[in-house]
Parts: sequence; C-alpha cells; structure tokens
Amino acid sequence: MMKARVAAMGEEAKKSEAKRLFDKLELLSEFQESQSILLYWSLPDEPCSHEFLSKWREKKNLLLPAVIGDELELRRYKGDSDLAVGAFGIKEPIGEPFFDYDKVELALVPGLSFDAAGYRLGRGKGYYDRLLPHLTRATTIGICFECQFENSLPHDEWDVPLKRILYQGE
Repeated sequence: MMKARVAAMGEEAKKSEAKRLFDKLELLSEFQESQSILLYWSLPDEPCSHEFLSKWREKKNLLLPAVIGDELELRRYKGDSDLAVGAFGIKEPIGEPFFDYDKVELALVPGLSFDAAGYRLGRGKGYYDRLLPHLTRATTIGICFECQFENSLPHDEWDVPLKRILYQGE
C-alpha cells in the first residue's frame, strides 16, 4: 500500500517534497549541532538524499550503511565515486568500516512508513532495528513523504522507535 502511494506521487512531486524535507532538516538544531551523521543512499521510493549528501560531505562526517551479512556496517561517505552497488541494489561506500558508534550524533532513517509514536515499517530484514541500539548518543529521525506517515503502525517488542519523524506535515 505504501509503495503504491509513493508511486502515485510522480517524480516531480517526490523531488519537490524531498527538497523541502532536507531543507527542513538543515534548520533543525540537531543537524546544525551534529558533526557525525548517519544518512542513507535513497531508493526511488524514499526522499532522495543524493544532492544533500553531496552538499554536506565536505562540512560534516557523513556515514552511510553497507549491508554485511545480517548487519548494517557504517562507512564514511566520501563522494559518489567511492560508492559501489551492494546488497539489494543499493549504493554503499567501499571504504573502511566505522565502528565508533558513540560519535554518531544524528541518524536519519528511511522506511516504508512511520507513525506518530516513532515506529517505522522497514523492508522486513530488521537491519535498522539491530543497528539503532548501538547508536546510544544519536538523535534518531525518520524521514518520509507525507503519504507514508500513519497515526499508528503495528510493531513488535524488538522494534526500536525513533525520536522524531520528519515529514511534510510535521
């Protein structure tokens, strides 16, 4: 259902809303005060992060996840030329792993849907639910198109709620 909602938006609407979301992110004190930030390389049904990553890669320590087995491994984003297609067809950095989780101050998390309590519907593998408990100092923010936001989603005891959800109507 969420995939159909996003597909119905059209490319121009997705691009426009994504730009507004990332402009909004830049105004947040959590972003302005953070130096080490976990982001994501967006898929077509997620707010596009590519321009934002390029804009900030020289000013902040940006990290992207890489799928290694059943875990997400963090790696520094140095630019598009340092990316390779990894698991599930998602571009990932090819550099050294970053394990200093205590230095991550902000984590921007994608998903298929989010709710008012901070829960997210991911893609079913639990990668972020296993990673987020390690990011004890990070402010965790979900990001989504407005059509992906719900008042309530089903969740299990292992699901990790995010501290905030960033969407157009927020």
